[in-house]
Amino acid sequence: MKKIFCLLMCAFCLFASCRQKSVNQESEGKVRVMATIFPVYDWAKNVIGGSENVSLDLLLKDGVDMHSFQPSAADIVKISTADIFIYVGGESDAWVENALKNAANEKAIVINLMDVLKGFVKEEEIVEGMQGEAGKPHEEAELDEHVWLSLNNAIASSNEIARALMEKDLDNAQLYMANLVAYVDKLSDLKNEFEAAFSDKTIIVCDRFPFRYLTDEFGIKYFAAFSGCSAESEASFDTIAFLSVKLHNLEAPGVFVTESADKKIARTVISSSGVKDCKIIVLDSMQSTTFKQVKKGADYLDIMRANLEALR
Repeated sequence: MKKIFCLLMCAFCLFASCRQKSVNQESEGKVRVMATIFPVYDWAKNVIGGSENVSLDLLLKDGVDMHSFQPSAADIVKISTADIFIYVGGESDAWVENALKNAANEKAIVINLMDVLKGFVKEEEIVEGMQGEAGKPHEEAELDEHVWLSLNNAIASSNEIARALMEKDLDNAQLYMANLVAYVDKLSDLKNEFEAAFSDKTIIVCDRFPFRYLTDEFGIKYFAAFSGCSAESEASFDTIAFLSVKLHNLEAPGVFVTESADKKIARTVISSSGVKDCKIIVLDSMQSTTFKQVKKGADYLDIMRANLEALR
């Protein structure tokens, strides 16, 4: 399998060399920045601001889940020629190491957010009532990749992106620093709004739970059907029963699902709980944001603020 991958990488590199000239023409003289997922792209966009000396691109454009993404030949070309490449660095990004081995740009700055945030990265956890993955022992803990759902992590990551931009484009360093300060102020203001809104709250999530960084940051307790990176989609009878009892006891006005949920589990839990007028509320994990939505104005701060309003 490794031999096949190496052959494919060689083919990608030949393809990259053929495409190199046209790629350079499109962004000639510019610092090429590639971000794998939307939140990272948007942080970079805000730090770059109005600079015309940077070309920014988003790798996962069509809303594909990062947990199942595999790069195409064209993706390898983009990564190979990037001056700054930013990715999350969890288990879902295991493909990155091989992709970077044959990068055409040896002077590229590579930002692995899991490394940048070392010491603040959490393990996935199985809380009371949560359904583990079939055939996978609970003691096999994985690192929780959803680091972008912490505003503290957003601030730290934006600082690292600014540092890389200033290194690659020293002439515009003051602009990137000014943009960073302005953006961090906005992130800090939103963090203050979250802190003022919550005290000893508990939520029920009838879906996967990629929000641990968010809930831990603001002291929100939770019960959920599955962990954040779970591949499960069908809840067991025990999981449905547990969440239904919790909903009944809490008499919560709503249960939460992620933006990609079919809401079937939520409807079953509400029906079984006996709680009337219980709403199904969406929390956006930003795992399925498309480039089409970006072009229409999708914005990390706006989505996080919408999550705040949903939690309220």
